[in-house]
Formats: sequence, C-alpha cells, structure tokens
Amino acid sequence: MKRAGARRCAGPARKGRGFVLVTALLILLVLSLLSASMFRSFALQENIAGSTREKQRAAHSAQSALQYGEWWLAQGNGGSGAACTVLLDASAVPPTTQICNTALTSAQVASPPWPDKDEKIGVQYTPGQLAKSANGGVNTYYDRPRFHIFPLGSDPSGLSQLYQVSAWAYGGNTNAISVVQSVYSIKGGVIDAGGL
Repeated sequence: MKRAGARRCAGPARKGRGFVLVTALLILLVLSLLSASMFRSFALQENIAGSTREKQRAAHSAQSALQYGEWWLAQGNGGSGAACTVLLDASAVPPTTQICNTALTSAQVASPPWPDKDEKIGVQYTPGQLAKSANGGVNTYYDRPRFHIFPLGSDPSGLSQLYQVSAWAYGGNTNAISVVQSVYSIKGGVIDAGGL
C-alpha cells in the first residue's frame, strides 16, 4: 500500500512543476512586452522633446530678427522704402538694411525663405553667437534668420507711420521653422497736446 500512495503523490507534483514553468514564462513574456513598449515610449517622448526644443529655438531666433528690425526702424530709418530684389545683410559691415516697398504675399509669408521668382528677398540677420550649420548639431541653426519691413502708411490719427515687420527663422533643421509678424508704429513730428 505504501507504493500506491507514493505513486499518487508523485503525479500531482510533476503537474505542479509544469504549471509553474508555464506561468513563469508567461510572466516573463508580459514583462518583456511591457519593457519594450516602455522603451519605445521613451524614444517617442525624446523625439517630441527634441522637436519642441527646436521649435522654441526657431521662435526665439525669429523674435530676435523681428526685434532687430523694429530697433532699426526706431533709429530714424523710416520712409516709403525702395524695391527689394536681392537678399540684404544686416550683419555686414556696413549693414545693408532697407524698407521694402513690395509687400510679402500671404503665400510668401507661409512658405519661407520668401522667394521672389528666383531671387530671395528680405534682410538676413545674425544674432550674437548664432552658429549656422546645414548639418545641425548642438547650438547651431540651419540658416540665418531673416526679416522684411513694409510701410503700411499713416495710422488713423495721422501722427504715426506704421510698418509691418515680418521675420522667420529655422531651428537646428528644416523641420523647425517659425514666422512672426508685428505692426510697428513710429511717431513723427511735433504733437500738440493741447497745452498752452
């Protein structure tokens, strides 16, 4: 009788060992799938963070070019402008910057680098410590930012001249680009405040 009992105990123990092995393999498979999806998620988050960084760099660079254009106007460089058919350079010595009497179309604003037939128009500007590289890299930009100034005429009061300043810039690659615009007002002449 002891033999019969020994046989009964040996059968369930072997089945239990097989069940534990299958369960352990299933848990290992689930953990492997979870870790693979987690690594994939981390890579996606890293790409999103990199794209966001480049877009912010493009926006900062475009804002810098826009502010330079506004500053240039404030230095007494207003007027009706002249025909702009070539790319000018605000960072050259001496700088070549001017007001363009040809407005940018909405299609040109939406598709930098603002081609006018086969020629590029606008003014290139190089902010301090901007490094340009078509290959990208740390602290480099794909291209120099550019701005365009167009006279809009007098404001309704007739006391100020209005100018549309448009600027665009790349981040570290061609996928990150930013376009900004402002209307800049320059007051001219003597204003009668109704005093004496």
